Amino acid sequence: MAVPKKKMSQSRRDMRRANHDKRSPPTLVACANCEEATLSHRVCAACGFYKGRQVIAVAKE
Repeated sequence: MAVPKKKMSQSRRDMRRANHDKRSPPTLVACANCEEATLSHRVCAACGFYKGRQVIAVAKE
């Protein structure tokens, strides 16, 4: 059975465990209709378009 030969320091242990909590920021893409930054594969909140067609009606200010 595999058994560690030496004690792993708290620093090394914590550095190994720290990688599970890393999160990358969401990737934003430009809307094809209005060039507003949106999440990919989602309806644009600014104009309501998705894949080149109007999906939801957005109130104009």
